Amino acid sequence: MKILMVCLGNICRSPLAEGIMKAKSKKYNIDISVDSAGTAAYHVDEMPDPRSIEVARKNGIDITDQRARKFKTEDFHHFDRIYAMDESNYYDLAAQTQTDHEKEKLDMILNVTHPGQNKPVPDPYYGGKDGFDNVFAMLDNACEKIAQEIADLHQAK
Repeated sequence: MKILMVCLGNICRSPLAEGIMKAKSKKYNIDISVDSAGTAAYHVDEMPDPRSIEVARKNGIDITDQRARKFKTEDFHHFDRIYAMDESNYYDLAAQTQTDHEKEKLDMILNVTHPGQNKPVPDPYYGGKDGFDNVFAMLDNACEKIAQEIADLHQAK
């Protein structure tokens, strides 16, 4: 299974989600591929925000090898699940879908833990350090549930 995490600039939320999901894949010994992207090209080829790197490191995850990239419509063909961090990102991605199959791959990540509520992962970029801790906790919960679901699917086979 291939999973893509998407936020606006691909330097705060989606790199954290990518790093957390990769850590969960090791924890649950599941064979998945995880990447992240942004709907905007503001930070292409940049490392994650230092505050994202710090909160990830504090939680035992290294995301310093990641570099920001912009979402491409071809990503719909390469990924099985695409998780948007908020409604703006979701609608930007949905506008690029060309088939129902592509649209079915897309969801807001917190719908995993709060089904159908379309709750956003707040962008911590302009906030303080607590914002990054809160975002990490939200994404950790969502990624835990995703990993558990994938592990259960693998065991059922």
